[in-house]
Amino acid sequence: MFRCPECPPNTIRSSPSRPCPGAGGTSGVSLALAGIVLAPGLAVGSFLNVVAARLPLRRSIVKPRSACMSCGTEIAWYDNLPLVSWAALRGRCRSCGAGIPARYPAVELATGLLVAGCVLKLGLSGRAAVAAFFCIVLIAISAIDLEHRIIPNRIVLPATVVVLAAQTALQPSVEWIAASLGASLFLFAFALAYPAGLGMGDVKLALLMGAALGRTVPVALMIGMISALAPAAVLFARHGSKARKMGIPFGPFLALGSVVALFAGGPLLDAYLHVLH
Repeated sequence: MFRCPECPPNTIRSSPSRPCPGAGGTSGVSLALAGIVLAPGLAVGSFLNVVAARLPLRRSIVKPRSACMSCGTEIAWYDNLPLVSWAALRGRCRSCGAGIPARYPAVELATGLLVAGCVLKLGLSGRAAVAAFFCIVLIAISAIDLEHRIIPNRIVLPATVVVLAAQTALQPSVEWIAASLGASLFLFAFALAYPAGLGMGDVKLALLMGAALGRTVPVALMIGMISALAPAAVLFARHGSKARKMGIPFGPFLALGSVVALFAGGPLLDAYLHVLH
């Protein structure tokens, strides 16, 4: 018998290959709903670009309006439309012609697709709202960590409290806090053993991951650590022993693992447990 990671805590099914009764379907209605939330998701992604650019510098994320990073010209509303404006301007400022980093449309697209994906998988539900919020926070953290090499407490800690409260309200269980503490303690031990590779920000991010993913958080941790090996190997090949002191931002890789676990963690964990048995 297998415990279903997609359903309430006491749901049991006889085989990991059988469809999960608690998972959202991909009916025409689900596809339509996903399409409807795509545009708001893109808009949220545009706002995340503002958060990623200003929050680490302790600037207001509300005022002033967005401006070109090169010439300081305020960006008109029609030049600030998610994806469309960047494509229409061919990735350059209308005023000075300076390049607009591709990470801006990338953040917008990733946010829109992940929010739509949560609705497609889980429907319009509380679980979908928690999953979408989790994805939005992951994208913000990844963008900030890539640019500034930090994971702000002002994002990850309040988000953890919100997700823990929401998950407990939707599916009362000690699983969420246990997974949160377990994931964090695991990365804390890893950080003590390899301080050049992990920071306390990553440890705090694990708190959020466990709260959101529950028992599938090991899948996220494993995929995150494996996916970080490739760039680490490249860094070591280029810089040799100096690479130990350089490091790479680990947050985006943990975010990648979290997204995989969110959408496919149940089947992956079931397959692994099936092999063990």
